[in-house]
Amino acid sequence: MNEHRKGKALRRRAGRNRGGRGSGRAGQGQVRLWGHHAVEAALSNSERVDRKLWATREAVAALDGELPADFPVEWAAAADLARLVARDAPHQGLVLECAALEDLALDDLPPPDAAHPVVVLDQVTDPHNLGAILRSAAAFGAAAVVTQDRHAPPESGALAKAASGALEIVPWVRVVNLARALEDLAEAGYWRIGMDGAADALFGEILPAGPVALVMGAEGEGLRHNVAGHCDVLARLPIAAGVESLNVSNAAAVALYALTVR
Repeated sequence: MNEHRKGKALRRRAGRNRGGRGSGRAGQGQVRLWGHHAVEAALSNSERVDRKLWATREAVAALDGELPADFPVEWAAAADLARLVARDAPHQGLVLECAALEDLALDDLPPPDAAHPVVVLDQVTDPHNLGAILRSAAAFGAAAVVTQDRHAPPESGALAKAASGALEIVPWVRVVNLARALEDLAEAGYWRIGMDGAADALFGEILPAGPVALVMGAEGEGLRHNVAGHCDVLARLPIAAGVESLNVSNAAAVALYALTVR
């Protein structure tokens, strides 16, 4: 498939869903991030509009690089910062209020590349799992993480902390209809592998040479029937018989590693 057709395929049904990340924000269209890696990555992201930083002087001194002289900073004690975030959140002396990232569509992604898989998540709603998957996606060079708009956690401090900076690195695409997004990915040239613990095929034995869309479902429920039906093949990881399953974020890390060494 030539590049023009690939781009057309990804554009046809991909909605941008502006403003679809919303809950748990500091205000309309805003999020509050905390923790050294999450805040440092957000400050370094040219696509992120920062509004205000609450911080201890020690935490700012530990950042990689200096803040602009006119950057709005309110100095505070660690105990005061704890009142700005979720209870017991490990803020590490840094709390950043900023605008939510602009939503992305599938056509914002680069052309399919075998070295850069796409991770598609079906109803993975735990922000810690999504954050951990974003972190693994960054570590293993994934092109993007795709979720359904209504069945995924919003952008938040907890998610960003779990992602350890990867929220600012890996494109996160939210779509209205996951099955249609999988159709678009297939037409663009991706081979869609659905992860299913009951599948006959072993993941390492069915890997193609070309681009892969790795499709993973929520723990317990797994892939929904319609989503599984839009995969080219279902496969499982070869885990020990005494272990029922892996956490979805752990499984994603193993599968992404396998794709890098195929």
